Amino acid sequence: MEKHILTVDHKKGFNIHLLVFLLTVPAIWLIWSLTNQTYIWPLWQTGAWAIGIIFHYLGVFVFKKAKRH
Repeated sequence: MEKHILTVDHKKGFNIHLLVFLLTVPAIWLIWSLTNQTYIWPLWQTGAWAIGIIFHYLGVFVFKKAKRH
């Protein structure tokens, strides 16, 4: 039962992480589009955060070992 709860918590954590990513990244690009567009700085934030999302996904859904606390 405890393993199931950990899995649900990890999935919920990933979903929250993804939702924040999907809501924040467009805002970052909007700020960029409304300001000086000489340097495409949102690429760094979007790319780095996307890598974090990928690793979070892999940790939750691919490598499903329950972590001991």
